[in-house]
Amino acid sequence: MSDHTRSSRYNQKIKRKWRILLWILVPFLVIALGGVVYATSLYKKAETVVAKSYKPVNSISKRAVKADPSKDNISILFIGIDDSQSRNLGKDTRSDALMVATLNKKDKSVKLLSIPRDSYVHVPEKNIYTKITHAHAYGGTKLTIDTVQELLDIPIDYYVKMNFNAFMDVVNALGGIEVNVPYDLYEQDSKDRQNAIHLKKGLQTLNGEEALALARTRHYDSDIQRGGRQQEILKAIIKKAESANSLTKYGQVINAIGDNMETNMTFNDMKSLFEYALAGNSLNMESLKLEGTDAYINKIYYYKINRTSLANTKEILKQHLALDDKQNAEASTTNNINTSSKRN
Repeated sequence: MSDHTRSSRYNQKIKRKWRILLWILVPFLVIALGGVVYATSLYKKAETVVAKSYKPVNSISKRAVKADPSKDNISILFIGIDDSQSRNLGKDTRSDALMVATLNKKDKSVKLLSIPRDSYVHVPEKNIYTKITHAHAYGGTKLTIDTVQELLDIPIDYYVKMNFNAFMDVVNALGGIEVNVPYDLYEQDSKDRQNAIHLKKGLQTLNGEEALALARTRHYDSDIQRGGRQQEILKAIIKKAESANSLTKYGQVINAIGDNMETNMTFNDMKSLFEYALAGNSLNMESLKLEGTDAYINKIYYYKINRTSLANTKEILKQHLALDDKQNAEASTTNNINTSSKRN
């Protein structure tokens, strides 16, 4: 297989990061629910669940003053963890997917950048070059944030981290989703049991395990078709969430979020983003990608990011965040990412 073909296929794999789209959906779903049921007990329930998920992280700040999502442009790093109860990898868990979202307050626009998990990057603190997925195994959320900040040269203001269980629990909380299964398939389940899931071709309602199997399988078609499958699954989740008018369902979805999410966003931070959710179809959302090529170093596969593509992406994100020299200056001390940081 030629390097060009392998590179093309890898770029296609970037598009199939369906899970991170769900992780973007979930916090916004909390926001939307908070607005819809503001005067009900669900609002208080959502507030409690977010408080339970709150996990501040001591990370190197790249802002002189903490960003305020109610008035500032902000960035959010979504970290998808390929973990489950059966795997229980704990601190050794790698990030399965990483996506940076920058939100521009004035334009009500969002830019989304997927970072391939095999990207060859410098991991600060460890001072090594390796796959970006390893940063989480070496230093958890903190080192993942620091690595992304160094790679993109922008501040990461907030993070949201979720796992396999979140996807399954949200689908189950909604009572399943209706999806057209394109072919008969056998796939492993979330506990990695081979051929545990058997789906027949046709339109049907899938539970969390079945939906996860359909989204994960890579044995029956191409990466492009796989990405299309995952988009259809995401659309089905959104459609079901929009039509769910049962308070019980809303409560279960909130529980699913809380049990499987970590974030340094407070409930008030999330409420500040409500107007983005209200923008609906008028929200200007652009997807970005990092071009690159396949590389083998010491017989290990890596994705080498193209320098020009990286430089262009950095500039786009900086402009979208409207960073000036003062905002972009790296603080000389390590401070809590969720609290104001001051220069020495």
